[in-house]
Amino acid sequence: MASPPRLSVVIPHLNDQEGLRRCLLSLDAQKRDGIAFEIIVVDNGSAELPEQACAGIADVHLDHEATPGPGPARNRGVSLARADLIAFIDADCVACPGWVRSIVEYFDRNPAIGFLGGDIGILAADPDSLTAVEAYESIYSYRARDYVERYGFAATGNMSVRGSVFRAVGPFGGIATMEDTEWGQRASAMGFKVDYLPQARVLTNSCRSFPQLAKRWDRQVAHEFRNVDDAKAMVRWLFTGAVIAA
Repeated sequence: MASPPRLSVVIPHLNDQEGLRRCLLSLDAQKRDGIAFEIIVVDNGSAELPEQACAGIADVHLDHEATPGPGPARNRGVSLARADLIAFIDADCVACPGWVRSIVEYFDRNPAIGFLGGDIGILAADPDSLTAVEAYESIYSYRARDYVERYGFAATGNMSVRGSVFRAVGPFGGIATMEDTEWGQRASAMGFKVDYLPQARVLTNSCRSFPQLAKRWDRQVAHEFRNVDDAKAMVRWLFTGAVIAA
């Protein structure tokens, strides 16, 4: 790299070399914007290290994290980052054109903002003819603006943060936590400001079947149910469930 990186892009990876390769190619194409950035891939226990997926792409550093979970993998990536700005993207995501540029330029223009949530869309098999599951997910599964503006966190599949803010807030939680929700709300409670940046857009694979979709939501429901710790919370939980069913 001819100049120090403005941005460190951290990607946790587990057994998805095809998706990772596609992600890396989408990032590599953004070098034409002229902003220096590095890519840190942190493998999290794959059967085979994704060396082939990383081959031939400049400024990619491949490392590993033994502790299971994307949160610890991202923490490891942050510890290796050389830039003052850090961006997270998942290995099964594609960064749309201008993703790197929009993040760096926004932080430069807005020094009071501590972290950002970008937009997340569905990478449909056929954009002109969505399946029922793809249509559902395009509306309900990735409400990136709501995450930021209503709940004070950013989904780590498309989140960026100042390194100084990350260090002040502390690391992501482990595999048993919804690490993006917990980290973002912890940062917001500490007074760090978050903003939504629709120009920083990524696309991610949709579930391919209803059983896959149900499994994804079952996992999220299980995380949320951990917050039900008294009778009042249980009443709210049952009431919400009834409203959703209705």
